Amino acid sequence: MPDTDPHRTPPPAPREVIGTLGFSEPLAERMRYHANDSSRDVMNVVPRAVPIRDARGDAEPPSLDREGFALVPHRSAVTDWRDAAEVARIHPEEIRRLLLDLTGADEVEIKGTGILRFGEKSRDSGALNNSKPARFVHIDVSDTTAQAFNARSPVVEGRRIRRAAQFNVWRALSPPPQDVPLALCDARSLQSDDLIFADAVFDKDGVALFQFEGLVLRHNPAQRWAYFADLHDDEVIVFKTHDTDPLRAHHVPHGAFDDPGVDPDAPPRASIEMRGTCFWYG
Repeated sequence: MPDTDPHRTPPPAPREVIGTLGFSEPLAERMRYHANDSSRDVMNVVPRAVPIRDARGDAEPPSLDREGFALVPHRSAVTDWRDAAEVARIHPEEIRRLLLDLTGADEVEIKGTGILRFGEKSRDSGALNNSKPARFVHIDVSDTTAQAFNARSPVVEGRRIRRAAQFNVWRALSPPPQDVPLALCDARSLQSDDLIFADAVFDKDGVALFQFEGLVLRHNPAQRWAYFADLHDDEVIVFKTHDTDPLRAHHVPHGAFDDPGVDPDAPPRASIEMRGTCFWYG
């Protein structure tokens, strides 16, 4: 029966901010963006102010299969995130186990040892490899790239991959509130015409080391945006970058924005992200 008690205090409405995200408009030439030297980008980024709700206030929390993202409790044993050797020794296996437990996959392959990123107010933003926040909305991999990555992954002998899903696990390392949080687009609100193919170029010292096809996003008023305010280091945002199962959320556009409600003197955001691919065997 519905609750009709007129004296009951209704639950608070989810907090919403107006944030500026970098959307892309088509160019005559193919777009590309660089991990480090953005002066070499070929992009047409148009900032647009959009409503972004704090998903902590959702009556039903977002899920990986529905919206394509979720906030998940997770405590790491890493004590010094700037110690690359410690992170490499501990964190990949932590994330592998997290994704196994979270998804029920048969196996998880972890990519790399973690990417540290810093808001522009930090002296480390851009000083380390691939350490700037992404100020334009994007999806890490296109379907073509995801399929190529999946094809290069080892398969248990005698088994067939029934489903593969790629995830990004994003953790804030700076204390709350974060001045430059991560905005996530509800996968159900995307339309195919919103997506533009672009090349992600990974460069170092002016040299392009490798590249693959990703996606950038046109603005569409139908898109629904969310974020999680006041993140602590014992929780992570997990979001999907590709899924071969057509009945589940496929991929999640995401990008950084300035939270207008955070004091300008707040510590600059620091974060680390890990990528993993989950496999289910037939």
